[in-house]
Amino acid sequence: LDAAAILLGAQVSSLTTKGGAIFDSLGSSVTYGQAAAKAASPTTKKVEVDLDDAPKRSVVGTPQRRIDAVDAVTGRKKFAMDLDVPDALPAMVCRAPDLNGKPKSVRNAAEVKAMPGVTHVGVVPTGVAVRARTFGQCIDAVRALDVEWSEGTVPGKKADDILAELKAAELPLAVPALGATTVEGSFTFHFRSGSALEPNCAIADVRKDSAEIWSGLKSPIDAQSKIAKILGLPQGKVKVNVVTGGGSFGRKLFSDGAIEAAEISKAFGVPVKLMWHRADEPRQGRVHPMSTSRVRATVLGESIATFEQRHTSVTCDFTHGLGERLTAEVAALPTGLANLGFSETIFLLTQEIPYNFGVTTQLLNETNYDFTRFNTSSVRNIYSPDVRVANELIVDQLANRLKKDPVAFRRQYTKSGVVRRVLDRAAELGEWGKSMPAGTAQGVAIHKEYKGATAVVVELDCRPGTVNRKVRDAVTGPRVTKATIVVDCGLAINPLGIEAQMMGGFSDGMSQVLTYGNHLVDGHFLEASWDNSAYTRQWNTPLEFVCEVMESDSTEPGGIGEAGVAASAAAVACAYARATGEMPTEFPINFRDPLHFEPKSFVPPVPASPTNGLDFVS
Repeated sequence: LDAAAILLGAQVSSLTTKGGAIFDSLGSSVTYGQAAAKAASPTTKKVEVDLDDAPKRSVVGTPQRRIDAVDAVTGRKKFAMDLDVPDALPAMVCRAPDLNGKPKSVRNAAEVKAMPGVTHVGVVPTGVAVRARTFGQCIDAVRALDVEWSEGTVPGKKADDILAELKAAELPLAVPALGATTVEGSFTFHFRSGSALEPNCAIADVRKDSAEIWSGLKSPIDAQSKIAKILGLPQGKVKVNVVTGGGSFGRKLFSDGAIEAAEISKAFGVPVKLMWHRADEPRQGRVHPMSTSRVRATVLGESIATFEQRHTSVTCDFTHGLGERLTAEVAALPTGLANLGFSETIFLLTQEIPYNFGVTTQLLNETNYDFTRFNTSSVRNIYSPDVRVANELIVDQLANRLKKDPVAFRRQYTKSGVVRRVLDRAAELGEWGKSMPAGTAQGVAIHKEYKGATAVVVELDCRPGTVNRKVRDAVTGPRVTKATIVVDCGLAINPLGIEAQMMGGFSDGMSQVLTYGNHLVDGHFLEASWDNSAYTRQWNTPLEFVCEVMESDSTEPGGIGEAGVAASAAAVACAYARATGEMPTEFPINFRDPLHFEPKSFVPPVPASPTNGLDFVS
């Protein structure tokens, strides 16, 4: 406000705020962004802020629609690839057939450089880069390249080989299996692509003594420091412009596209507009690490005496640190033990068994401590979906062992009053316990994280007529017909936005259980593009979706970005077990089914560029 008063030439006492702007008594205004630039301080200061009481708030706690929604759906919203940076021509990279393979030599660089529109061809650490007048010409050049590659980081490996590594790294359970008193399960969760709707992309203009980058980034300071180190420049000589990204879900914690664009611009000596091909993303991009989860519980009479979980994961890469240079450098130290420290810290801070189950333990271990074998990241809720699916399936088994209703059992043992409230409300709204036809069932799950709690009740149809339904070019299978989500996230800043987040989180959790996974075969992933990846589609979404944001007793806001994923995944898994009579232990449940697609070629690594685009212009 002091800065705004200076900019407007007014007294602070005369200023008012509305709609993201600061007004003086004459109606002149400045935006918060303009005032923030003027108010920036070189030192950190502690200030006290008095918030309005809840009845006086006109924005916080009220439904607000996105201010960019119209621009987004009409194509006017600007992303990195929409920016017009002088001389920044399209660039793409020809990538190895193996995961993380490196180029050894290019046999026909001169011929490819002579192709129409091509201006540059050159080797970079991640492959062979090309720059051309159009992206179509880039694709043609990528397909024409004849490259000798080194083998990748997991040569010849398949999913079952990685599963064997995970099994060998599993930490022992403390309490031995005790016959009829033991309820246990061992679960496998396969790799899932972390691709967002927008492929990796960035614009880079690297000069002799400076560089400028434009990209959708979640860790821009880390990106700036890494790029400066690669280019041999002082960090202050690298300017990073954060552009709105077309989705992230943890993917853009890593600045792979920005770093690669900087390397290409430096190698070519000209600005570039880099875009990954959609086929690059699931094959060479970031993935949710494959994991196993073992759970063992001991029943004594009418009580649960012990509940143990041992979660084992392919190393999850946390070398972005906390977004700045120091912790990123620490996480990337040799041997991988520092990265493991980050993993274990995040696991312990985010995972909780929300039940009074006697002696409970949850431990994480990772294989190899090598974050360079697979390109992993903290994709969508990190450990929580896998951990909760394993936990809640065993909770249902315990309820069945004690001959109790799953909701009543959870309510009896739940630690938290907040969890109990959302569970009760979800059971009410979801009509828990209603009569269901054979081959269908309800499922329920709870999750506590981000200073809040979520409960989900679903109805799942596993009847043959539904599972085997035919939709053109589609993966179908079991169908969630109704989903009910209730969330208490503390002070709700925007209830409408929370509902949207929960709907997206549900779609994510459901797909991870039913259909969405990456198949590792012979050292590379088979999936290439969204038409191969069986993520949730319209024909798989619930026919009825209900979300209620409960009024909270807390006056502080919690997190909501991924709060709906874990409980949604677990509820669907529990419903599947009840509908089929068999507890699933491998996810997605269709992982061992015949592939629903013909794998695209690995050499060349991308499909041909389209030539009929004008046929679709209306």
